[in-house]
Amino acid sequence: MPEPQITTARSARLGLPYLFPGQAQKEAFVNEALARLDALVQPAVLDERDDPPADPAPGDCHIVGAAPIGDWAGHAGAIALWAQSQWLFTAARTGMLVYDQASGRFARYAEGDGWTRAQGAAEPAGGAVIDTEMRAAFAALLTNLRSTGFFA
Repeated sequence: MPEPQITTARSARLGLPYLFPGQAQKEAFVNEALARLDALVQPAVLDERDDPPADPAPGDCHIVGAAPIGDWAGHAGAIALWAQSQWLFTAARTGMLVYDQASGRFARYAEGDGWTRAQGAAEPAGGAVIDTEMRAAFAALLTNLRSTGFFA
């Protein structure tokens, strides 16, 4: 699916192409919009990397790293989607949340900070008074948070 260059009119948040009355090649615009929505509604990426994979599968998504090369040059921090025969890029916006399958955690984007993943918390230990029930409850809470991908 070649990326249409007929118009630069795009939606503000996801960069979806707008259709106009009497527009030629409507199917190309609609297909691009559907591919972007498919990647960005409940988004999950395979990993974060600087170089595009050699043999991507349709629908593969990645976070473009800070020093991209090749086809990804100039798209640092974006979400890259392989759509049939080309990469489509969506610029990250503050508040975007994606599930990073490689790390098993959610990645959140903030302007100035880039993509960050929640850091883990240590198991409870030490102290002058040991409250075993509290430690067990806290350990269970940490286990649940880790299972959601919010903690490492």
